[in-house]
Formats: sequence, structure tokens, C-alpha cells
Amino acid sequence: MKTYRSNIFVLFFSLLCLLSTTKKFQPNMEIKIGHHIFNANLSTNTSAIKFKALLPLNLNMIELNGNEKYSSLPISLPVNHEKVNKIKAGDIMLYGDDTLVIFYKDFSTPYSYTRLGHITDTTALVKALGSGNITVNFR
Repeated sequence: MKTYRSNIFVLFFSLLCLLSTTKKFQPNMEIKIGHHIFNANLSTNTSAIKFKALLPLNLNMIELNGNEKYSSLPISLPVNHEKVNKIKAGDIMLYGDDTLVIFYKDFSTPYSYTRLGHITDTTALVKALGSGNITVNFR
């Protein structure tokens, strides 16, 4: 009986901690690329919540296909893949469980991603990201 009560207490406490963490989640972040600062709205899924918990984070992002930058994350995140069909400039996605991708051009895709967020104003995004690899600060 004592073990049963202990288990109930641990379960209850864990649930309270989870609800507390979720309630305090602020669905926004800043992304600094060179001297440009971009605001992003984060998705309200467990992947985005876990990603935001990693911030601040500097990532060396690699150019791919003339439309995206990607980097491996220091940990794996929960996934909720969906076939997105259309990518929009400013989309921030998770490929697999540990690859962060920032897209800077619109295009169609057959791939599946987990949505992490979207950069709100992409006016200077192509210029900021440039054509090569770059260090990006997420905060």
C-alpha cells in the first residue's frame, strides 16, 4: 500500500511539472543571422517545446539545394512528421529527430517534416543566410 501511494504521488507530481512547463511555454524566439535579427513563432507541439528548452543555441548551418540551411541538433527531439507538400520561406522544420532546417525559398516537396515554427518576416532572409554555410544563433 505504501508503494502504491508513493507511485501515485510521483505520477501526480510529474503531471503537475509537465502542465507547469507547458503552461509557461512562450511560442516565440529570436534568430540572429549575422547582423540581422528575425522573430519566429513556434509551433505548440512537444518538438517545438523541447527545441525551445535548448535555447540559446548556436548552430553551424550547412547550405543545401539553394533553398535551405540545416544542422544537427545536440539531442534528438520528439517527432510528429507530416507530409507538408509545400514549403514556405521562413519555415523552421525538424527532419528526422535531430536535424533542424530553415527554408528560405518556397517550393513543393514530397518529404515529411515536424513543424517547429515560422519566421514572421522573411524580407531579408535570403540576404542574411547567403549562399554558403553560416552560424545561426537561436534565442
